[in-house]
Amino acid sequence: MAIDNFDDQDVVFASDEDNLSLAEFMSSGVFQRTYREGMQLVEETSAYLDGPGREAARNLSRDASLAYAGESMRLTTRLMQVAAWLLVRKAVHEGEIAPEEARSEKYRLASKEIARSARLAGAAALPARLLELIEHSERLYARVERLDSDLRRQPEGMPSANPLADQMNRVEAFFRESAARF
Repeated sequence: MAIDNFDDQDVVFASDEDNLSLAEFMSSGVFQRTYREGMQLVEETSAYLDGPGREAARNLSRDASLAYAGESMRLTTRLMQVAAWLLVRKAVHEGEIAPEEARSEKYRLASKEIARSARLAGAAALPARLLELIEHSERLYARVERLDSDLRRQPEGMPSANPLADQMNRVEAFFRESAARF
């Protein structure tokens, strides 16, 4: 089962003036497509590494075998980081985790050094399917990294998620203060 190509142009990124909220992200359809793509890529990678990839690795040269071991570990690390990030955002959307908790350090997209480092020597001799999976995971990781950055950006003066509720709270506080004076 091949993953449908995801067009990076479909992603809605926040500009410096207009930040992307989690609610906007979840309702834009970008999350659902990214989530589906990420989970499918995890499944495809697992199936490949446990089946055809294992067979292909047996026929590689020593250098290519070392590259296969290293690159496949980096691939799975990259995908597990993406899957964890997506699952946390889904949990926030479903009310299982508070948004503040999801912004904590323990839920940050991690392993950036592993995910972004240059390919190992001998990687050019790896099976074509493994190279495709690696490239796809690198693009997906970069996309999720940009989304994570956009969702975490909290500039000063950023309007709250519900400006009408904030205004109503201020009006109510004003009336309570006024009533307390009489």
